[in-house]
Amino acid sequence: MITRLLVANRGEIARRVFATCRALGVQTVAAHSDADADAPFVADADHAVRLPGNTPAETYLRVEGILDAARRAGADAVHPGYGFLAENAEFAAAVTDAGLTWVGPPAKAIAAMGDKMEAKALLAEAGVPMLPTWTDPDEITDFPVLVKASAGGGGRGMRVVRDAADLAEAVASARREAAAAFGDGTVFIERYVERGRHVEVQIFGDSHGTVVALGVRDCSIQRRHQKIVEEAPGVLPPAVRERLHDAAVAAGRAVDYVGAGTVEFLLTPDGDIFFLEMNTRLQVEHPVTELTTGLDLVRLQLLVAEGEPLPERATDPHWMRGHAIEVRLCAEDPAQGFRPATGTLHRFSIPGVDCEFGNLQRPGLRLDSGVVNGSVVSVHYDSMLAKVIAWAPTRTEAARALAGVLARAELHGVATNRDLLVRILRSPEFAAVDIDTGFLDRHSEVFEPLLPADQLPLVALAAALASAAGRRASAPVLAGLPSGWRNVPAFPQVARFTGPDGNEIEVRYRLDRAGRLADWSTSPAASGLATSAATSVSGSDPTRGGIAGHTTSDRGSPAVALVEATPQRVVLDVDGVRRAFRVHRVGSAVFVDGPDGAASLAELPRFPLPTAALAAGSLLAPLPGAVTRVHVRVGQRVAAGDLLLTLEAMKLEHPVLAPADGVVAELPVPAGGQVDTGAVLAVVNPEEAQS
Repeated sequence: MITRLLVANRGEIARRVFATCRALGVQTVAAHSDADADAPFVADADHAVRLPGNTPAETYLRVEGILDAARRAGADAVHPGYGFLAENAEFAAAVTDAGLTWVGPPAKAIAAMGDKMEAKALLAEAGVPMLPTWTDPDEITDFPVLVKASAGGGGRGMRVVRDAADLAEAVASARREAAAAFGDGTVFIERYVERGRHVEVQIFGDSHGTVVALGVRDCSIQRRHQKIVEEAPGVLPPAVRERLHDAAVAAGRAVDYVGAGTVEFLLTPDGDIFFLEMNTRLQVEHPVTELTTGLDLVRLQLLVAEGEPLPERATDPHWMRGHAIEVRLCAEDPAQGFRPATGTLHRFSIPGVDCEFGNLQRPGLRLDSGVVNGSVVSVHYDSMLAKVIAWAPTRTEAARALAGVLARAELHGVATNRDLLVRILRSPEFAAVDIDTGFLDRHSEVFEPLLPADQLPLVALAAALASAAGRRASAPVLAGLPSGWRNVPAFPQVARFTGPDGNEIEVRYRLDRAGRLADWSTSPAASGLATSAATSVSGSDPTRGGIAGHTTSDRGSPAVALVEATPQRVVLDVDGVRRAFRVHRVGSAVFVDGPDGAASLAELPRFPLPTAALAAGSLLAPLPGAVTRVHVRVGQRVAAGDLLLTLEAMKLEHPVLAPADGVVAELPVPAGGQVDTGAVLAVVNPEEAQS
């Protein structure tokens, strides 16, 4: 029987495993890098052991370091989470050889599925359908094709190639990324199916010869070949579902599978299914299966690892209930090619959460998070912050509930993909199950921010009023006077901000002697609300509300009246409709969450200090990382869009492209050089400057 379990992973999956251990009375051990010493998963554990290593990422991959931590903490079992060690057969064997219980499939099964080419050959003999596959690029004549890493998953080392001229570079790039991520640069190529759906079957096996399928998940909506929206059960014809179950169970039996695993398939528009890969571990998206089956998959993992048979409920084919949808909330900017974001998460608040890490007796809104308020998002690890999951009796209800809670979430300090996720869930195509792996390529409209552009002036006004209220509240003398009070109230107050797009917004507003908003304007003007709007209010108290009436300006702009202004909350009346804005200030950063969306602003000083000017044409590092390759030389003429250099950060390659035609003037960072955010990577003098 397992009494003390070490999790050889970090973040939300470690917290998820710890939650089940607490319910079962199993003590827990966190193994952590120096960078994670103050992380929430370390605080959740009963015991914590520091892992030595040269880099924060490397520490979690050193087998001997994990085993030493288990010995020092007195652990008798190891759970690998779903990191790289979860699919490392040598690690599984080392844990067993050390006399510890391995909470995962046998090393033999991991090895059989770890090499995707060998896995394809083995499972093809078991009758599992396969796509055409090549290892020699010279053999390929039909396109498009997909280059894939043989040793790993998660979308790393994966490239879609539509033209023969691009194949060589795609293979080379995929090999580099696979080698960096998995320590193995082997790749293979298979036929790429347009409009295909990515579906997968959760399987579970025990040491008594039972292998069962626990339903189908649909994970078709992806970015960079990584899933961001997952749901169960997948909306499929019954006959297709049955074929998927049969093929998945056949794959599990072919390798005598024990524990939790996932068999992934490609579903063509014609209803054909093809094997993609088998993941010999718990998947990131396992909560949707838990919520629709009522089974705690981590509990089943522990029971099976102890030699117990699967409980009868897990083998019952009639367990499905309702519908569950999960989204991966990531620190990244979708508008910038999903560029990862780093920084301090000043506020992380998801409203209406019914449970964290699963209460399967009361499904509803679930949060599996690796972060809390104040967590630092570093460049060392994957960009996923949390998983938000909604269960409801129907798919429509689940999507609506999940979109609503995401829209109301307060996510301050780090750029996230929240707006993209909300727009996906609210799209007519998602509602109609018109989804496939190319969904984001076809629907550029889902990349629009939730906050309409014409509402940004109102947001800036709310930020200005909250900042003024904050200054008055902290004033050492005469704090009771209205903000900006003066004997001659003819001059407006002025606040300047940098907006979400990097452009400057100037807010001018004037309060009357009673503290009511007399007039306001923003500059540079955007459409709609950006124009000046004079208002008058009769019988209102600016601190308590109670608007009795208002008038519009002569130019026809909406009438805006101040109902309430505190440092944390501003309520405005816009043409008779009240809008409440939640305001959170950290230094000069002002985060505003309103009914139509959120925006992050930076208040500019009234008297800025002089700063050194950057050379024209400077390209800056968007986040910390390493320059892996430099593709050009100083003095070389380049065209707009040419690849200048490659930056590696957060386990992914990020191309740095020429913004315009010109000549490379400077390349201050050589290949292998480390850079911080804002460092100059290259300087390209524009063509017109040369002429």
